[in-house]
Amino acid sequence: MTIKIKHQDLCLPISPMFAMHLADLISDHKAASAVTINFRDPNYTAERGGFHPVEVRLEKEVDEEHGEQWRICYITDFSYVGVGYMTELAKELDFDFNNGVFQHLMGATALEQAREIHPIWEQNFLAYSLGIKAYQVEVKTD
Repeated sequence: MTIKIKHQDLCLPISPMFAMHLADLISDHKAASAVTINFRDPNYTAERGGFHPVEVRLEKEVDEEHGEQWRICYITDFSYVGVGYMTELAKELDFDFNNGVFQHLMGATALEQAREIHPIWEQNFLAYSLGIKAYQVEVKTD
């Protein structure tokens, strides 16, 4: 059975390449009802920088019209904020499809307001994940 990621007709444009990448990563977890995928650069630190950690949550849906497919609940990009001992890992960009909210370091808006930034973020993410393989990937199931 092919894994289908719902990526069309969403309020943000999700590319087929991004959907295919997620489907490949969860292909061994077909029996799960939900998965969380963590992308980590083991060398990322507040001092040296690196590739931001990213977390993607997917939940399985089944309906008569589309059959079984996975829906993206959220995509969160984390970064270090603060100075010195006050540095902490925080959400830098959060595309929350479940609640229709886009959060960033300056506040929160409707998810539709991320129409311009999301494709840029996604293109960069795919270059880091697929192109230079910057991440260690962990898939957790619920």
